[in-house]
Amino acid sequence: MSKSKKNEFRPNEYVVYPAHGVGQIVSIEEQEIAGIELELFVISFEKDKMTLRVPTHKATDIGMRSLSSPDVINQAMTTLKGKAKVKRAMWSRRAQEYEQKINSGDLIAIAEVVRDLHRTDDQREQSYSERQLYEAALERLTREVAAVAGGDEVAAAKQVDDVLVSRAPAAA
Repeated sequence: MSKSKKNEFRPNEYVVYPAHGVGQIVSIEEQEIAGIELELFVISFEKDKMTLRVPTHKATDIGMRSLSSPDVINQAMTTLKGKAKVKRAMWSRRAQEYEQKINSGDLIAIAEVVRDLHRTDDQREQSYSERQLYEAALERLTREVAAVAGGDEVAAAKQVDDVLVSRAPAAA
């Protein structure tokens, strides 16, 4: 049995691509690239108006994975409830680490970024780059929570927001 026939991903299935988040496999197609026949997953990222072609034999090597299980979603929500862990390192170093976590495709790591960069209204302003990273992580997390729950991003955003707000200490 050849390796390419053992596809763990199917058309219409939602998958997580580390650098872009949740996408949907539209089809699997054959294409000749540089004289080599390749089998490719065609993945659509609706929100970003982007289509990606990923060689089927490389998909798992680059970290493409199925959507998280409900258990992992629960772990991510528990992570969000935790206390922010902000290292005392310089921002450029922290920003790099956050970026790596976001692009790892690991939902728990992404939840850590959301937790660590979340600000309540009475906390100091976020810098532009902090806000960019926070929003990127939040969007990844929300889209996956939505996809696992059946696609309602508004409900997923509210679920994530409720968890973040619930951990904020009540004002006296």
